[in-house]
Amino acid sequence: MKTISITDSQEIEKIIRSCPYCMVGITDQEGRPYVLPMNFAYEEGIIYLHSGPEGGKLEMVRRHPDVCITFCDGHELVWMHQQVACSYSMKSRSVICRGQVEFVEDLDEKRRILTLLMKHYTDYPCTMGDPAVRNVVVWRVRVEQMTGKSFGLRPSEL
Repeated sequence: MKTISITDSQEIEKIIRSCPYCMVGITDQEGRPYVLPMNFAYEEGIIYLHSGPEGGKLEMVRRHPDVCITFCDGHELVWMHQQVACSYSMKSRSVICRGQVEFVEDLDEKRRILTLLMKHYTDYPCTMGDPAVRNVVVWRVRVEQMTGKSFGLRPSEL
């Protein structure tokens, strides 16, 4: 099975948009890795996340704003020879993004981003009152580095 790099930015963005959530890697207070699933929106090289106004992950990211965000789609078990264990692989594609978290404070910008986030999950128009918008912490991650990979391709698929 073969792993190949994906360099086409449109293909990379297609993978991101196909994912229902992302995995966000942050650093805890002791300098250890901490990874959590989060809902997201993506627009023009920026990943938007959101959280409640308090909690451990906010404390962590305020202290260590560098993050690594992973998107993965596919997940089809494939093999070259059904009875040879090391010929098995998981056919999938992934994108890894790195950047720093900034927090969005402007109420109108937060509302725009939250609307964008909702559009990733539903076509229904959603409303949100000012108290709800004020109570949400919106994270903005400008992607500084982005790589894509495709895994588990058979030689005939290259």
